[in-house]
Amino acid sequence: MDYTPIYTRGQLPFTSTASAAITGGQFVSVSGNGTIAPSAADSANVVGVAAHDAASGAVVTVHPLVGVIHEMVAGTGGITAGAAVKVGTAANAVLPLGAGTFDLRVGIALTTAAAASKVQVLGR
Repeated sequence: MDYTPIYTRGQLPFTSTASAAITGGQFVSVSGNGTIAPSAADSANVVGVAAHDAASGAVVTVHPLVGVIHEMVAGTGGITAGAAVKVGTAANAVLPLGAGTFDLRVGIALTTAAAASKVQVLGR
């Protein structure tokens, strides 16, 4: 599956090596020395969103977070525009950020969405 952000603000993607199977459109996190993997729920080391599917050991293109508008999936309970968001239980989903968890923030919701619906997120 290929993934392209809604708006990149001129940010260029970068490449890294997958340490696990990755699906395009998933948040990815640092998983080791020069490697990335799909982000776990509440991940604090998210570096971007995968541009395409990649098998473990393959090179994957990553769209960065900062200043980029990504289209993700709203997790359980949905998302309200203006809410700070974190990675949900699926690596392509976002949930509202809880109190005291600012270090988990991946962005701000620009749109309101019901659970399992698309939501636009401006990366942190």
